[in-house]
Amino acid sequence: MAVSLFALLHHPLPLTHGWIPGMVQLVAVVALVAAVGWRTRTWRLLWLPWAVIVGAAVTGAAYWYVASQGLAGEPAPHALWLWIGLSGVAAAVLLAGWRDARWWRRGVSAMALPACLLCAALALNQWVGYFPTAQTAWNQLTAGPLPDQTDQVTVVAMQKQHRIPARGTVLPVSIGDAVSGFRHRGELVYLPPAWYATDPPPRLPTVMMIGGEFNTPADWLRAGNAVTTVDDFAAAHHGYAPVLVFADPGGAFNNDTECVNGPRGNAADHLTKDVVPFMMSRFGVSSRPQNWGVAGFSMGGTCAVDLTVMHPDMFSAFADIAGDLGPNTGTREQTIDRLFGGSAQRWAAFDPTTVMARHGPYTGVAGWFHVNGYAPVNAQAAAANSLCATGAARGIDCAVVVQPGRHDWQFASRAFAAALPWLAGRLGTPDVPPISLPGPGPSTPVEQVAVR
Repeated sequence: MAVSLFALLHHPLPLTHGWIPGMVQLVAVVALVAAVGWRTRTWRLLWLPWAVIVGAAVTGAAYWYVASQGLAGEPAPHALWLWIGLSGVAAAVLLAGWRDARWWRRGVSAMALPACLLCAALALNQWVGYFPTAQTAWNQLTAGPLPDQTDQVTVVAMQKQHRIPARGTVLPVSIGDAVSGFRHRGELVYLPPAWYATDPPPRLPTVMMIGGEFNTPADWLRAGNAVTTVDDFAAAHHGYAPVLVFADPGGAFNNDTECVNGPRGNAADHLTKDVVPFMMSRFGVSSRPQNWGVAGFSMGGTCAVDLTVMHPDMFSAFADIAGDLGPNTGTREQTIDRLFGGSAQRWAAFDPTTVMARHGPYTGVAGWFHVNGYAPVNAQAAAANSLCATGAARGIDCAVVVQPGRHDWQFASRAFAAALPWLAGRLGTPDVPPISLPGPGPSTPVEQVAVR
């Protein structure tokens, strides 16, 4: 029986490995070879070399842009640059050869370009892990339902009836911007089953969840598997887990604010002055800093450290997953210009190393740094060790956990699952005993741990 496209897209077919990327690459190669063909002597000596030059120029431009904008946490795979270049070749072949080509060659030329572009997109996805499966991609691109998603009416009815669900619930929320003036997208809140036990609800701890540089507030739920992780955790602790708020630090998919206040918007004010008060008033969560934490991946990891060390009166724990040494959009000079309007003083106010040095001793603050071991030495590992050392010298308990993996959402998902028991216990989640930061030993599910 034939499989419908709908069923195929809703089946958890992997997009970061397996047969789909290989099949698409095979189709692209065959189509491109057929499009190029042998053709005429003029074609081989003039137009084909020109197409190759176009491909090389497109690759060079893409490489320059990524490097100049500071977009990469790790070097991009060679396959990405190869398929970007071949996409340029395919476009040049389509334009240069259209006039004199036969109908069938025009057809394969028209097919080769989108096939090469799709291969470049798949290579990019293999690099960042944004769409782990076909279902994730379909739901994201079509705004499909989120895991455990419900609505405001249902939440109110369940709470009044003290109807405790077997799993937590995800609720889209509209948080104002009266204080920050930061124009943002809709955000999301996860309520664990125990939140429904009483009315008013128990004053549970809260974790602010922040995604990467190119982000939507739903990334942690779709690509990062956060809801399944926290649902499983709550099921093992009588329905108790922290409330999670999936905040929007960008306002747009490609607006990299690094969670600071600056020309790209007052993102820091939105997170601290809009989101935090909203969670307290709307969901009755605890207002004590001992019960608030921040977890983030990549740029979000940088934000997690920055928000906590800048506001220890608001947050007491953070999980930094593969973050940078500080807000980063290129070189230091580029970062100061792009994020702070050229003001080194404003940059220093958001640089976590400078902030910790100026703050002095901290009390009751702790952090979990989680970095990947894909390379023996990488920028995230160096940043984590430096920040942990600086923090430890000023009273912040911290550990640097190293696990194998790439700088992608699959790694972030595993890192969050590893950090959640410590984070939930640290923030005082009911029925969750506090545990120490991880240390070396055969019982610790990590390859290498440095504790300070």
